[in-house]
Amino acid sequence: MKKLLFILVSVSLLLAACGGGGEAPAPAAQGTPAPTLPAATEAAILPTNTPMPAPPTPTVLPTNTPAPTATTAAGKPTATPAPAAPSVTNVMADIPAGPFTMGSDKGKPNAAPPHQVDVPAFKMDKYDVVNVDFDAFLQATGYQTDAEKNKASRTWRDEYATGKDTHPVVRVTYNDAVAYCKWLGKRLPTETEWEKAARGPKNYAYPWGNDWDASKANVKASGLRGTSVVGSYPPNDYGLFDMAGNVWQWTDTWYQAYPGNTTADAFYGEKYKVIRGGGWFEEPDLVVTHERNAADPNITANDDLGFRCAQ
Repeated sequence: MKKLLFILVSVSLLLAACGGGGEAPAPAAQGTPAPTLPAATEAAILPTNTPMPAPPTPTVLPTNTPAPTATTAAGKPTATPAPAAPSVTNVMADIPAGPFTMGSDKGKPNAAPPHQVDVPAFKMDKYDVVNVDFDAFLQATGYQTDAEKNKASRTWRDEYATGKDTHPVVRVTYNDAVAYCKWLGKRLPTETEWEKAARGPKNYAYPWGNDWDASKANVKASGLRGTSVVGSYPPNDYGLFDMAGNVWQWTDTWYQAYPGNTTADAFYGEKYKVIRGGGWFEEPDLVVTHERNAADPNITANDDLGFRCAQ
């Protein structure tokens, strides 16, 4: 995926949902190559006569245990039982307070310059939010995703097929991700929090180290051509899984220039939210921990874009 692929794909999906349209796509930002085919489209036209490799064995996701019902001394339930917690995956890692170097002068212009940021302690979900948990949220609240409300041709339900319960939920907008996190008393991570968490305590270029290793993430070289079960690859040093590859992840930060960055970018401002991590069809340069991309928070809902919560 090239920079701003999400913006262009999302506009096409919105037009399709509204009955079409002849408006030409917006040009790519200055200094950024024009986007190529969307990931799903490109994957669809690749040769399929070579069997795909099996994904690694995933980690079994822990889940919340519902709170016990209060009882009397006689063993009978009281009139006011303790409320049950949402029965969803809710396992978080503690990210300690402290400074780290954010950005890089070895990546794209929008990732420069590297700069020190002091971050308060916070928590981050160890896993991307998965289909079965997102389904529990919708059933509990009656929430409708933006794609469903806009009658898009494809929604998250199309990806929630048999055997994909613990794949990351995709085709969800920023708004959908925020609603889920709020349901659990959480929030989306900021871009700064996301990068610190992905880099780990040693400030790596990739979640696992400074050298590329295609066996450590679900990326284009993996040959899976789609999402994999979360936790299928080793965690980073903070215990976080899939901080590179599998799906891009929403953050709660507007796409703007870093302090000291004078490179022009027509997409800077308060229209697009930063997404991080890279998806299942990306090359190595798009899954480094400092890579930045952006998407429309109201309409972007792609098949390689998900999220995780922070607190």
